[in-house]
Amino acid sequence: MPSLIPLRRFRWVEHQAKRGRYPNARRLAEEFEISEKTARRNIIYMRDQLNAPLVFDRARNGYYYSDHTFSLSEVHLSAHDLASLLLARDLLKNIAGQTIAQDVAAAADKIAAAMEKHGTDIGNVDNIVSLRFVEQSRVNDQVFKCLLHACIDKHSVAFRYSSPARNEPTQRTVDPYHLYNYMGNWQLVGWCHLRQQYRNFNLLRINSIEPLQQVFAVRNDFTPEHYFSSSFGIFKAWKTQRVTLQFTPEKARWVTGQIWHPSQKETLRKDGSLELTFPVAAYPELLMEILKHGAGVKVIRPPELKKLVRAEADKIARLY
Repeated sequence: MPSLIPLRRFRWVEHQAKRGRYPNARRLAEEFEISEKTARRNIIYMRDQLNAPLVFDRARNGYYYSDHTFSLSEVHLSAHDLASLLLARDLLKNIAGQTIAQDVAAAADKIAAAMEKHGTDIGNVDNIVSLRFVEQSRVNDQVFKCLLHACIDKHSVAFRYSSPARNEPTQRTVDPYHLYNYMGNWQLVGWCHLRQQYRNFNLLRINSIEPLQQVFAVRNDFTPEHYFSSSFGIFKAWKTQRVTLQFTPEKARWVTGQIWHPSQKETLRKDGSLELTFPVAAYPELLMEILKHGAGVKVIRPPELKKLVRAEADKIARLY
């Protein structure tokens, strides 16, 4: 995409062309104190890459617009782009606070109105594609917006956190690094001052949040890519071990192509079964996922995960 400086030149050419002033490379060069060679390249870029309807009039030695409804402000946005934006609106409506979803919806409506004004048929996107979530959690608007702004501005936050592992909530001061949605639930990754570690926080369990004046710098060893590549699901750690699962031929037809982890390795065996190998730091979430597939999956390694699955299966058998 062109930088801001060429865009100023493009808009000047468009303004002159629409008003019948027939701009050319020489006048563009004089206006912005650039070479005529650069000016010619700018005009060619507008015509060939941005599809501006520039037509050269030899008698007037300049360009005019053959289509006055064309506008550079809409060059990079088509009906397909708007459809994607509306899908993002619906996604936020399902998994984020209503205030943020309304902000995106308002922006989408303005863009749609502008496009229709210029004759672009955007169609009825809502009748073509929709999003349905079986398991999701809508977070508190105040909590989400406070954390989003803190992540952007690099300000620490204080809040009370109700961990499922403890009966009593704890007061936390956190440097918020990254917000992400996992399986319909919003999570925060940050440096916890209380634990002196990277920690995940479920936004549903955050209460009495307060932005602090304290500014932080993201630690050198943290990047989202590195952090999320460390293990399966929301349980993260720098130290992991490899897990291998074997799916039956029948179950393999359902799970082939599913992404359990970005670095996973799939091996299709001669009997049609599928082996899936990926790193894991903790077992609770993976255990739940394995149990969803019942007898259609078997743990090959590590031995401790085998024992956990066997113990849980014994508990289930005793229930029935």
